[in-house]
Amino acid sequence: MAWMRRIGMRGVLVGWLFVLSAVAYMDRTNVAIAGAGLRDALQIDNLQLGWIFSAFLVGYAVFQVAAGWLACRYGPRRVLAGGVLWWGLFSALTAMVDARVAHVLVLLIAIRFALGAAEAVMYPAGSQFVAEWIPVTERGRANGWIFAGVGAGAGLSVPVLTWIVTHLGWRASFWFSALVGTAVALGWYLLSRDRPEEHPHVSRAELELIVATRVIGGTRSTGVQVSWWAAIFNRSILAMTASYFMYGYVAWIFFSWFYLYLAQVRHMNLQADALLTMIPFLAMTACCLAGGSLSDWATKRYGSRVGRCGVATVAMGLTAVFLAVGVHARGPYTASLILAGGAGALYLSQSSFWAVTADLSGERTGVVSGVMNMGGQIGGAVTASLTPYIAAHLGWTAAFDCAALLAMVGGALWLVVKPVPPVAMAGDRPRAGSPALAGRE
Repeated sequence: MAWMRRIGMRGVLVGWLFVLSAVAYMDRTNVAIAGAGLRDALQIDNLQLGWIFSAFLVGYAVFQVAAGWLACRYGPRRVLAGGVLWWGLFSALTAMVDARVAHVLVLLIAIRFALGAAEAVMYPAGSQFVAEWIPVTERGRANGWIFAGVGAGAGLSVPVLTWIVTHLGWRASFWFSALVGTAVALGWYLLSRDRPEEHPHVSRAELELIVATRVIGGTRSTGVQVSWWAAIFNRSILAMTASYFMYGYVAWIFFSWFYLYLAQVRHMNLQADALLTMIPFLAMTACCLAGGSLSDWATKRYGSRVGRCGVATVAMGLTAVFLAVGVHARGPYTASLILAGGAGALYLSQSSFWAVTADLSGERTGVVSGVMNMGGQIGGAVTASLTPYIAAHLGWTAAFDCAALLAMVGGALWLVVKPVPPVAMAGDRPRAGSPALAGRE
């Protein structure tokens, strides 16, 4: 098909990863949208609801490295398909929890932990896909599209799941998530392959482009692999992991508590003002795409120090400003819009994290990105429980001010990151008659 030839099979698969990413975030944020109904049905309070939020994130964080290893070992095709089917199962189990069951809170925490463990495969496997399929100079945009699914999934889930919860009950939202997850998992398995060399619909020209620029600094081209120790325990990866902790802390305020903050603190009618609850996530989507393109453009023009690190530093600094100003705004609509600006600014930096990880790690990308993402999810788990604690003792203004401070620190950490310049090695270009290109047209 003509449109497929224009974007290449790599573009089609990045588009499907966007869909997978959107479904992943719909599945993890539906508990916040259905939280009031779930809380009342199970007779728990906000603090216990925070434990349920945190259980998902703990499971998600703990299994990041294992998920990355699985993606490296078995490839993103099978690992992602299996992971999505697994988290669909646990979405269905969430819908089946009954208040009459003994220790129902413990049971629900265990289910959410297992759901988090299943979803842990999403981004390490996606990052492994990027390392295998995407030329270096396109990685910012590719990651921008993949992580734009975060905002799209979270944003679209607000009106869709709110309608389902309102008309069909909170349990129906989890059944819906389970069915959608099963469908997209099967679609990914049928459409994708682990490497472009294995895909029957990758043209010779596209394969040559991918292979020519797939690895920078030369791991495959020289036959020398970066050791696990060097891949994980270096200053840049450790700094990005710490920064991603701050990133995760801020992001999960929007995923876990923004909906309840508007309802309980700003006294907004969220059924009447549903669009306002979507704005932060729409901003995430738009800014994730813009940030990926900006990062690639600035990297080509000014080098990766500016294109990757500079964009991330400025973006997280802007996030801190938006949060600090927004939470002090008097009007609820003004506050909502400014805070949404903070969510968008945060996601301008998203592509930098994942593009630099792939650039630095080569064939180790799945595991190394899992280590970094583990830091982000620990940050999310902390905010899921710490934010209501700070709000209860110091107020919601203090909770958002704390997030603003952490965003500023996260941006400053990028000043010590040294990304590898995206240099394609001549030895990476396949020769005519190469087995990788045999039979390609």
